[in-house]
Amino acid sequence: MERAGEVAGTFYHPPSGGIGLTPLSPAQADALAARLAGLGYSLPHVSADRDTAAAFVKAWQRHTGVGAAVRVRLCLYRLGELTPPRPVPAGRGRPVGEHGGDRDRLMDWCREFAADVEEDVTIDAGTWAGTRFARKRYTFWESPDGVPVSMAGVNPVLAGVAQVDPVYTPARFRGRGYAGAVTVAVSRVALAAGAESVVLFTNAANATSNALYQRLGYVRVTDWAVYDFAQPRPRSQP
Repeated sequence: MERAGEVAGTFYHPPSGGIGLTPLSPAQADALAARLAGLGYSLPHVSADRDTAAAFVKAWQRHTGVGAAVRVRLCLYRLGELTPPRPVPAGRGRPVGEHGGDRDRLMDWCREFAADVEEDVTIDAGTWAGTRFARKRYTFWESPDGVPVSMAGVNPVLAGVAQVDPVYTPARFRGRGYAGAVTVAVSRVALAAGAESVVLFTNAANATSNALYQRLGYVRVTDWAVYDFAQPRPRSQP
């Protein structure tokens, strides 16, 4: 979106088919919704900061007549001064891909993560390349005897920004500090790759993860929301 030759806002279309928005005013959100509706787009969801998402939802409903419901409320964090947990759990972080069984374990854990957050996605050898999980660099935290116990991924650096996602520890390994350790490790990977800013999202309702990331040096930036749209019913033929 441009105003007087200056970029006033952007949107992106992720593989999931929805729309992600940078901060927009209600008028800008309405103009974008009108334009996309006029082009015949059908959006399954919108993801944006809380106020922008709410404004776009109202505009999209006005222009298309579809229903909408909040899927999840999130918090957006940006890394300040990286602060490793104390004590650091025994073990080390290592890049995923060093060992032959890494790919199968990675797919298993991404599948479990998606189930935990109620993300509707099929993850197996045949579908992996087409999922959002494939386009990331991953780090395992492994115990001193070489057993992976936690993982974290980071998206490619874009416009100086890298997003940590996902962070996952299987239930049998939780409560031992592994999530914090692997988050620090993957944050360092992002910084080494040239990221000027490292960000991540948390579920606003998860007090444990919000407290953890703040202890690691992540600073809360804004509230975020994801809304799902009901698909419009086919028009009856005259």
